[in-house]
Amino acid sequence: MNRAKLIERIREVNSYLCVGLDTDIEKIPAHLKEEEDPVFAFNKAIIDATLPYCVSYKVNTAFYEAQGLKGWASLEKTVNYIPSSHFKIADAKRGDIGNTSTQYAIAFLRNMPFDSITVAPYMGEDSVKPFLQFNDKWAIVLGLTSNPGALDFELKSIEGDEPKRLYEEVIRKVSTWGTTENLMFVVGATRSDEFLHLRKIAPDHFFLVPGVGAQGGSLEEISRKAMTKDVGILVNVSRDIIYASTGIDFAQQAGEKAKGYALEMANYLV
Repeated sequence: MNRAKLIERIREVNSYLCVGLDTDIEKIPAHLKEEEDPVFAFNKAIIDATLPYCVSYKVNTAFYEAQGLKGWASLEKTVNYIPSSHFKIADAKRGDIGNTSTQYAIAFLRNMPFDSITVAPYMGEDSVKPFLQFNDKWAIVLGLTSNPGALDFELKSIEGDEPKRLYEEVIRKVSTWGTTENLMFVVGATRSDEFLHLRKIAPDHFFLVPGVGAQGGSLEEISRKAMTKDVGILVNVSRDIIYASTGIDFAQQAGEKAKGYALEMANYLV
């Protein structure tokens, strides 16, 4: 999916919601565990219920890889079930030397119908560029994350002509490797105090923003500080939507949660 189509879709739906399919087999409703593929059964129901209210789905591959071959089968069925109208993110956080990254890129961006993949940039340019070689596909590079460990490296000050933090240098540098048509950045919702500054560094790139809902990020604050004339943000919500209920009504409750986020987002769209 190219940038123009993504923006068009956001405007059509009046939502920039991304639903995170971080599907933990231990947390899905008990009655689904009798299904041949419980994870896919859960995901299918969640997708059916939330499809009208979101523009994107983020599949966290760790939850599928942990289940071995069965998990990979669930992942492939899930991404194939999501319609092409919705932006599909492989949350795989890959990033390795160039020839290895090339194989990761082929796996997720050619052999599976993902539109994008999350990428860790700390091995440098040759670990990121292979993900930027596919038409209408995106690398979503870790910029400033919301986890406590961000203090270990990302928020550390580094030496140079002027004071700056490591994450700032990462975003500035990575921005030169791609364009606003194939490169996004992950910025955690709990770092909302940094969004105005971030927009000076990357004024036009899309941000994928996890951390709203269960992690406590403010949708209103993010929207006010990070939104651009082209919207420029995808806000991911995972647990607060997909685990809204553990009963028979789990899909209905997920749909209601997604609808609530979408209605709030419609108020912030410019």
